[in-house]
Parts: sequence; structure tokens; C-alpha cells
Amino acid sequence: MKAITYTRFGGPEVLDFAEREPPDPGAGEVRVRVRAASVNPLDIKMRLGDLAGQFPPQFPITPGLDLAGVVDSVGDEVDNVQAGDEVLGSARAGAYAELALANVWIAKPRNLSWELATCLPTVGETAFRTLKQLGTSEGQTLLIHGAAGSVGSIAAQLAVRRGINVIGSASDADADRVRALGAIPVRYGDGLVDRVRALAPNGIDAVLDTSGHGTLPDSIELAGGRERVITTADPEAHNYGVRFSSGSPGDRAWEALPQLAELAATGKLIVDIWRTYPLAEARSAHADIEAGRNHGKIVLIP
Repeated sequence: MKAITYTRFGGPEVLDFAEREPPDPGAGEVRVRVRAASVNPLDIKMRLGDLAGQFPPQFPITPGLDLAGVVDSVGDEVDNVQAGDEVLGSARAGAYAELALANVWIAKPRNLSWELATCLPTVGETAFRTLKQLGTSEGQTLLIHGAAGSVGSIAAQLAVRRGINVIGSASDADADRVRALGAIPVRYGDGLVDRVRALAPNGIDAVLDTSGHGTLPDSIELAGGRERVITTADPEAHNYGVRFSSGSPGDRAWEALPQLAELAATGKLIVDIWRTYPLAEARSAHADIEAGRNHGKIVLIP
């Protein structure tokens, strides 16, 4: 099969389009003929070696967590799916390939495109999980940093559907995009605290930081304490006593996938896809994300 691999840490240039032996599914796994794989910032961090302490490398590495495709074969202890079924889900790694092993999957709704299906697992689960951890409820006010981003935009939509008042920090260029999600946009940067207080005179009940742009001090001040703040992106979280939601196995909320897939399939959940690339052009996809050129998800097509 064809796959993207790398044998050392580094920039996008370390990604090679190469022949690999197809993987065999183990217990609790299915092998999927990949129709689309999404690119996540986590893929870039792993390629750079930033997460080598958490995920010791075993080169050669085939990156990629999210996939959508057709089941090719099933491993032991799998009885809810069979070859030929269309699925979307998550791999421990290896989604940038023609064939990949999924350890989490659900049936793909027939009216959900491959491209949109592959964009849901990681960012959708993260959005759902962090809202669950914050415990915000109807009538409360939630501030989301990075509300125009992939995780932030889904979190905003899910929160609005639950009757939560959402204020989303973003650039002026993304204000209309945030407003279209049902949230109130606020410009990030100096003076953020005053601008948010003007929009929410009764206060902020919780803050979700998906941007990692140094907003934690302001977030703690607005929420009235660190216990009502969660970040998915700021590595300085421990210095402020703020919870960093990293998606460790005990935290994952894969039960969200059927709901997310149904909402997306019926047009009730907006996930912006900025560009698709052939699998062979994964270097360009990674370069776009590192340069911040993308405004939405990037999808690879084997």
C-alpha cells in the first residue's frame, strides 16, 4: 500500500510518500480502506518531536489519527462491524495511508461525505469532552478562546444548542464566522477583559481555551477562579493551576461520535473544510497548518 512515513523528526520535508506493508488488525481493531484522513495540529507536534516524551517514537512512523473509509478486515473480538461497512473513527496512528487500523469507529451516515466524516473524531470529541468537564448548563455564559478554530467552533455550536450563552474570542476577520455559529464575537488582544465584561455584565461562568495564545491570566480573572477554566492548547496551564485537557484514555468521550455524525449529516453542525490534498501532498498540508494559512480543516485523499 501507499502511505506517508517519516524516519526522523523535523519539518514537512521529512514526510515521504512510500510503499508500506499493510497492517494486520489486532484484537479490537478493524482495518479500513481509507477514503479520507484529516490533518490535526497534533500530527504536526508529533512530527516535530514535541510529544516524544509522551509518545516514544518507533520509526518509521505513519502519522494520522482521524479517518473515514470502508472496513477491509476485522480483528478478533470485533462483532459489530464487517467488511464492506462504511465507518468513521480514530486510529492510534497511521491514518495517512491507503489502509489503516482503527481502534474507535462508528457507522458513517450515508448522507455524510467522506471529507466531512473524517473531520469529526478528534476535534469533535475534544469539544464535547471539554464542555462535559466544564459542566456548563443552560442559561450560563461560556467564553471560548479560538472560537473560529476547529475545536472552538464545534464547542460553540454544541454549547449554543444546549442553551448556553457563548462569547467567542477571535480576530476581527473571523467575527462574522463566530457570529454565524450563534456566538457573540469579541476581539482578542489587549483590553479583552473589559470587552468581555461589557458583553457579559453578569459575569462569565466558565472559559474554554482552544487557542493557547496566553489568555489564561485573563481567563482566570473573568471566571473568578482557575477551577472554571480549561485549556486544550496552552502548555503553561500547570503554571496557573489550570486543567489541561489532553485527551488521555480515561478522559476520552467517544460516546459523542454518533451525535456529532448525525448533526453533521443533517446540516446542524458546521465544520469548515479549507482544502483537500492528495495523500502524496501531505507535506503541503503540514506546511499550510504550520504557517497558519488554513481557515478550517485540511483533508488528505488517498
